Amino acid sequence: MAKAGRQSEKTMPERDAIVVGAGFTGLSAALELVDAGLDVLLLEARDRVGGKVESETLPDGTRVDTGGQFFCRDMSELMGLIEENGGTPVMTHYDGEMIYRPPVSPQQGFARWQGVDALRDRMIATDPDNPELAKLTVADWVARQDDVADDVRKSFLRLIKGLWCRAPEEVAFTWLASNDRRITNTYSEMEMFLPGSLHALADQLAARLGDRLRLGTAVTGIEHSGTSVTIMAGNERLSAKRIILALPPVMIRRIPFSPALPERLQKALCAWAPGLSIKLQVSYDKPFWREHGLSGAVMWHEPQGLYACDASHDDYAGLIVFVGGPEAQEWHKRPRAELIAFIREQLSAAFGPEGGNPRDIHVRDWVDDLWSGGAYSDVVIDLDARHAEDIITEGIPLIHFVSSELSPSYPGYVEGAIVAGRLAAGQVIGSRASGRTKATNQ
Repeated sequence: MAKAGRQSEKTMPERDAIVVGAGFTGLSAALELVDAGLDVLLLEARDRVGGKVESETLPDGTRVDTGGQFFCRDMSELMGLIEENGGTPVMTHYDGEMIYRPPVSPQQGFARWQGVDALRDRMIATDPDNPELAKLTVADWVARQDDVADDVRKSFLRLIKGLWCRAPEEVAFTWLASNDRRITNTYSEMEMFLPGSLHALADQLAARLGDRLRLGTAVTGIEHSGTSVTIMAGNERLSAKRIILALPPVMIRRIPFSPALPERLQKALCAWAPGLSIKLQVSYDKPFWREHGLSGAVMWHEPQGLYACDASHDDYAGLIVFVGGPEAQEWHKRPRAELIAFIREQLSAAFGPEGGNPRDIHVRDWVDDLWSGGAYSDVVIDLDARHAEDIITEGIPLIHFVSSELSPSYPGYVEGAIVAGRLAAGQVIGSRASGRTKATNQ
């Protein structure tokens, strides 16, 4: 049976490189390789590009990002791509007061989040090799900060649920400290967005690849040795001199490898868990909150893991509501109609009757997503996996493991994805040039 199956597969000519995964990491890597003159193929299991950046068209015809969307001027690689491709960002509306739930005064809310920022700076300043920090979760570390007010500690834990989309009782503290010190923006990471959708930028990048991009092509196995790599996809065997797996760690570990990956690499890949998040686009006839001197932003202290912001632009009026961490996991298990009713209730309590009476609510549930595992980023939950990122980044001969999660800059963001993809492409290009030099010398 195995022999008959193998005979039915088509073996294609060897390419210089195959990239797996057409998110911003894979798109960036593939374009760099093409620009360097390499024969490249980019494979994507979905019927679209973008990875955790995607879009849908609302009933009124507005195209909105249902995945990654926001960025800021500090994210130079992404800003450069937007400019090169003719995009014009709009500023997220933050004029006016933020709403806190349960209600507190603006002064109390501001003081609370000043405390959170100070605690975050304290976390970033820790020494990851300090043995006293080994095997601590984020919740463990926060509990040790007994000189910090209770409401600040609770707000910090809320931040973990909302931004990293996992329970702080799970997340490895030393990993989070390392991750956060690589997020170096001075402006809010939600400073701006593209009114035509960030996903449209991914489509523009993909168009440059032409027939070098194959959608709807899932990788079902990888065979590798020290001298060759072959990918199984459908009824084809695709060979390449180098492979870039531009996938989140939780997705890489689902691919069968022959021979099996080294044990330490398997352990490093298994250290991660996917983010748990749901994103809701809530549309209104007008941005009524602005008339009341409100920014549209809502910070929920309870239930934890919820946040809303203004996403209006041009003639479109709407809020985005994020549900992250354990709260998202719970709502993922329940009927969609119950989630929508819950969001209406929360918005009505925050804004009054107008908030609870939107024109439309679009839900994108990323929990257990088929081709990403979750969103917006994988996180490390194995407390013994201190060097998981380094081990994965090291890779194995001829195969590069790369994703936004592993980026040296802005991990978990589109900016990090671009940086990671370009670095991986540079390694492939460098290895090719090194191989030519050796051949010439011989």
